[in-house]
Amino acid sequence: MRIVLINENSQASKNSLIFTTLQNVAEKYGHTVKNYGMFSADDKSLTYVQNGLLAAILLNSGACDFVVTGCGTGEGAMLALNSFPNVLCGHIVDPSDAYMFNQINDGNAVAFPFAKGFGWGAELNLEYCFEKLFNGPKGQGYPRERAIPEQTNKKILDQVKEITHTDMLYILEHIDQTFLKETIDRDSFKNNFFTDAKDGPIKDYCKKVLGL
Repeated sequence: MRIVLINENSQASKNSLIFTTLQNVAEKYGHTVKNYGMFSADDKSLTYVQNGLLAAILLNSGACDFVVTGCGTGEGAMLALNSFPNVLCGHIVDPSDAYMFNQINDGNAVAFPFAKGFGWGAELNLEYCFEKLFNGPKGQGYPRERAIPEQTNKKILDQVKEITHTDMLYILEHIDQTFLKETIDRDSFKNNFFTDAKDGPIKDYCKKVLGL
């Protein structure tokens, strides 16, 4: 699995800690991790709304399979990501959240609270959460006797989102273009996205926006 980390501006100082913890767990299970920043408070600012747009571009273009993000409470990032097509983001506070989201909801993104409750043992909590997210098969159901109805509901939710969400290319074409350019005009995006994304209209449109 190809995993991407995206931090927003208020929690940029924790990027290194989060990335190192994520990488140590994910690589143990054969996954790869790319860091899209923010790397520090001096880096180009990313709001939690921009996190949603950036995550949607990465997931819809095939540049990654899973996004780890968050904000002060995790709520804003979760809401922003879920406003886009083909993104199913859970709000994760502890390892049981991580395990049940992984097994019941089988999503492709998670949002953490990187300020609220982020005190002693925060890095241990992240480590245990990442273990539950990335250490085995997803979507197996929990409890196991609920597997069939839960898997059925997941398929229904995916079908509902296909109807209620607009195509990603349409969004890129109609969203404020200054906002879009500010979101993707950063080295971490340009150095990774165009190598990892599948060829197609999303990749081409991002090149157009950046003048490449």
